[in-house]
Amino acid sequence: MKKTPRWAFWAVPLVLLLVWLGIGGTLGPYAGRLGEVATNDQAAFLPRSAESTQVVDAQKAFQTSASVPAVLVWTADGGPVTAAQQETATRAVGSLAGRTGIAAAPSPAFVSADGLAMQAVVPLAPDLGKGLPAVLDDVRRAAQQVPGATVQIAGPAAAQADLLDAFSGIDGLLLGVALGAVLLILLLVYRSVLLPLVIIFSAVLALGLACAVVYVLADKGAVRVDGQVQGILSILVIGAATDYALLIAARFREELAVRGDRAAAALAAVRRSAGAVTASAATVALGLLALLASDLTNNRALGPVGAIGIVCAALSALTFLPAVLALLGRAAYWPATPKPADATVDGHRVWRRVAGLIDRSPRRVWASSALLLVVLAAFAPGLSSKGVPLDEIFVNDAPSVGAQQTLARHFPGGSGNPAVIIADARQIAEVRAAAEGTDGVASVVPVTTGGRPGAGTPLVVDGRVRLDATLDAAADSDPAKETLQRLRERVHAVPGAEALVGGYTAQRFDTQQTAARDRTVIVPVVLGIILLILVALLRSVVVPVLLVATVALNFLATLGVSALVFEHLLGFSGTDASVPLYGFVFLVALGVDYNIFLMSRVREETLALGTRRGVLRGLVTTGGVITSAGVVLAATFAALMVIPLAFLVQIAFIVAFGVLLDTLVVRSLLVPALVIDIGPRAWWPSALARTAADDRPPADARTSADGLGMG
Repeated sequence: MKKTPRWAFWAVPLVLLLVWLGIGGTLGPYAGRLGEVATNDQAAFLPRSAESTQVVDAQKAFQTSASVPAVLVWTADGGPVTAAQQETATRAVGSLAGRTGIAAAPSPAFVSADGLAMQAVVPLAPDLGKGLPAVLDDVRRAAQQVPGATVQIAGPAAAQADLLDAFSGIDGLLLGVALGAVLLILLLVYRSVLLPLVIIFSAVLALGLACAVVYVLADKGAVRVDGQVQGILSILVIGAATDYALLIAARFREELAVRGDRAAAALAAVRRSAGAVTASAATVALGLLALLASDLTNNRALGPVGAIGIVCAALSALTFLPAVLALLGRAAYWPATPKPADATVDGHRVWRRVAGLIDRSPRRVWASSALLLVVLAAFAPGLSSKGVPLDEIFVNDAPSVGAQQTLARHFPGGSGNPAVIIADARQIAEVRAAAEGTDGVASVVPVTTGGRPGAGTPLVVDGRVRLDATLDAAADSDPAKETLQRLRERVHAVPGAEALVGGYTAQRFDTQQTAARDRTVIVPVVLGIILLILVALLRSVVVPVLLVATVALNFLATLGVSALVFEHLLGFSGTDASVPLYGFVFLVALGVDYNIFLMSRVREETLALGTRRGVLRGLVTTGGVITSAGVVLAATFAALMVIPLAFLVQIAFIVAFGVLLDTLVVRSLLVPALVIDIGPRAWWPSALARTAADDRPPADARTSADGLGMG
């Protein structure tokens, strides 16, 4: 057989390097352009089949022009509002009509029942995008013409402007913090200059490719992207790409120390790591794609976007990184250059001690670890996922939140966010009477031919009318949701009205109900997907079941800790309805990652050494790299906390803490101890269960100097 020319071994790495550099140069800028195709219009992310979503579609017919309301609220500085102040306020907002960004004539100012405040609504154009803050500044300047009064802006337009401000850090600040944290950790752990930079560059290339693909799909309407999805995509790609790169770099170091030839070492590292990386990527990608079964549009949006990111991360780690390592060789680890002595597989002394502890008392170790997780999981029912109140959506003092609180002090709690009723015009009197008779409803008025609720002739469109019901309670409160349910029951009972109830409170309630339904559907699907992948990878049933059970227990323990931290340390009264599902998908899929890295190596070692020594050898050889990967991923997700939104802060804590708990307890102690205690039967029904003897050494061997009893 003709020997392959030496130059051929270098041609492939060079070609791969050039291809990826071309991808980086061409597609890299897309990492900062996703905001161009992102939407932060929360109405676009409502449950598809919910009653409130049907109302959103139906109420468009009652608007003379599409608009987003900005609610102005004035408070008198020294006492009750005067007639002169009311007249000045009406004249000031009236002067806004016809200006750029104003969709329709503003409403007159009207005084609250306590006489201490005024309110007016200014309809803004819905497509202002990043120009919204400038239009709100114009509105504010006009409203400030009222002497002796302080003005604030509440309502959907103000909240949307605060969201734009919160997400303004995604393209720069978030990426900078995440990449900086990863780089610092890698420098401290590996004491190398080039390797961390190569790994970071690999992650950046993967992110550029992923953002380019998502940009094209979003531009064509195939996927939806909002600020939350955009931020999670960045963190997910950086974290996953770094994890996969660390696994391959560690294996390359092993192979390089044994073989000496860098091209052969790179090829061997890819060949021995590809199965674990591919299985890991498939687990996370398919777990994310399971979100397509959700009825919540933002969940379905994250599914394919996240899966695209994971595929790009794995592709970069399996092609670009080995190519660079093959070209750099030992120089990649400078100044900590690997030597032939590094070929030892005894591992770091810390992991030899951990392995020795597990080997001496496996049952005690797994029982203690499991008990700790069960105790933490006992607090999980205390985590409320009924939604985040308006005053907790932003973790800083957002102007729209303060304005809404002022509005609620002087007007009915639901002012500015009424429940919207769509009904048959022939039954308007009956529907209005039913709504007004509902406990918790402050007032009910129809939309008139002028386009706004108030006196006059009700506007009839296609035989339907719209009524706005202002609730006594704040629109984001539990009492408001209870009022909504009573309101729906009463108006649904009006014969022939075919009434539907929507609005802000209804959207929150329907989202909460849909999220609960999604958890019952998606959780079993994700667990089933992960189990099938593990069975195919490990060719066993017992070990995969154990792995899935342990990561599920880790998730419940994380929720228990989160319930305590959110309530007692961070001051959150609850979480967004989607947080538990997001946390489950990320934690279970990513938690299985580390067990895949561990158990694929354990299986490889077990083929030669038997179950007990295979577990111990796999633990000490992968302990350092997997722990590093877990710390890096936790730090990467923790970077989401720089975006001042409760949703992202909660996701960041759940994933970061859960990954560390999984890395340090589940993967390091619980899983190895369980497998050793079960013995060869853990590999049933594969041949390993039938041929691997019980290789447990006598007690004196297990207390040998290295703590492993391998000698």
